[in-house]
Amino acid sequence: MPLHARPPDQAAWERGEGGRRPYHLSYLQERIDLAAARRFVLTGSNNFSLLQAITQSLAGRVGIARLLPLTIQEMRSARPGPADLDDLLWRGSYPGCLVRRADPRDFFASYVETYVERDVRMIINLHDLGRFRRFVSLCASRIGQLINLASLATDAGVSQPTARSWLDALEASYLVLRVAPYHRNFGKRLVRTPKLYFCDTGLAAWLLGIADPSQLALHPLRGALFENGVVVDIVKHRWNHGNLRPPYFWRDSNGREVDLILDDGPRLLGIGIKSGATFAGDWEHGLATWRETVGERNSERPVVIWGGADSGPRSHSYALAWDRIDRLPETLAPRSA
Repeated sequence: MPLHARPPDQAAWERGEGGRRPYHLSYLQERIDLAAARRFVLTGSNNFSLLQAITQSLAGRVGIARLLPLTIQEMRSARPGPADLDDLLWRGSYPGCLVRRADPRDFFASYVETYVERDVRMIINLHDLGRFRRFVSLCASRIGQLINLASLATDAGVSQPTARSWLDALEASYLVLRVAPYHRNFGKRLVRTPKLYFCDTGLAAWLLGIADPSQLALHPLRGALFENGVVVDIVKHRWNHGNLRPPYFWRDSNGREVDLILDDGPRLLGIGIKSGATFAGDWEHGLATWRETVGERNSERPVVIWGGADSGPRSHSYALAWDRIDRLPETLAPRSA
């Protein structure tokens, strides 16, 4: 297409529809090739069609930044921010719910109908929308758990290959996140059962039918929602700083578990996640067992991210308040055994 033939529709780009109009990307390709110093920022929520068009038209000319909802650090500067921990878990971290104070029940109903179902249809042949919605809700009821595809498929009334395909689609649309187990043999990380999390606790809470933050106080999945929120917030921080290395978890044959393992350097970091507001000494037991297994020379002092307000060293770990996850790197300096 000649450079002057059809300039892009600026209004379409502002609506986030650039990826749906191929001539826009062809126009940008020629502009970029003619002036290497020229810079463009393309944004949009339509992940699948935009990425497909970019890989076809702008291969080798672009860098892709994956932006999940707001981090807790970013929420602290938002006005208004979350009222408290339960409000955060219920409302989630999408700017629409947090800053514009949209009712999460209306926001997520529209989000699922207009974004998730539309975009998911682009990558899978979705015939039974009702079963797919049930499948997504079943996933929400299993946050923080090992993924059991057979159980998911049975409860949703679909085959295991269909359940696997749907789960892949949810992850590709940044709706869910899978965390693999950590093993000394790297290959085993890819074949053992991962755990399931949602990329936003507000969406998970809505799918669970939690209508008000006050319901979370005694809800059986409050701890799972808290764990989900912490895991995803750590992933957000890593992605925002260009660190795409995945986190892991650890569990031995006796059921002792470390919620998160970060493998970023010569020493591993084990993280326990507890929603309680009163620190309990037995929270450190699994972390201590794990550190004995991997060796103190190979691991940092473990961290417990908890639902309380205080941060500081404990007997076998460092306690970090839930709203200070951005300070996680500071707990590693100076390094201590």
